[in-house]
Amino acid sequence: MKNSLCSSCLLPKATLECELCHALQCKKCVQILKKDSFGFLKSIPETLTHRHYCGPCFDEKVGPELISYENTMERAKNVMVFFKTQGEETRLIRRIEKPIKVSECDDRDETILRLAFFTAEANYNALVDVVVTSEKVRNEGYQKTKWQGVGVPVQLDGKKYKND
Repeated sequence: MKNSLCSSCLLPKATLECELCHALQCKKCVQILKKDSFGFLKSIPETLTHRHYCGPCFDEKVGPELISYENTMERAKNVMVFFKTQGEETRLIRRIEKPIKVSECDDRDETILRLAFFTAEANYNALVDVVVTSEKVRNEGYQKTKWQGVGVPVQLDGKKYKND
């Protein structure tokens, strides 16, 4: 019979396993990562694709990445967004970077948040010339809307522009 001691608390009820180091864990000691914890990243590293982690693996590999992701998400919520129709307000802003594109989003707000996330990830604080469009996709009797968006990341002086 296989030894089923938890590697953290040494109780004999270890039913789960760390998916990185394969150490046995009990329900109380295992760290469970939500399925969509890193949902906005373009490519998720292999170490972050698992669900069950032991304490040391979580603290060493997942914890810092999760904190960095959450900080980027907070900055994304503060990104100033200017739509293409607001050309009069943004006509003097230099557009140096290439446009950021997102597609296959579920709704309009998610599309804008993904654009803002990629802008914050690139260390910019504003998004100009944003165009968000939708497309209805029919699958026999069902209908679904897919959203896509494009925007140019820029760095703005926060004193001159107000966040709407």
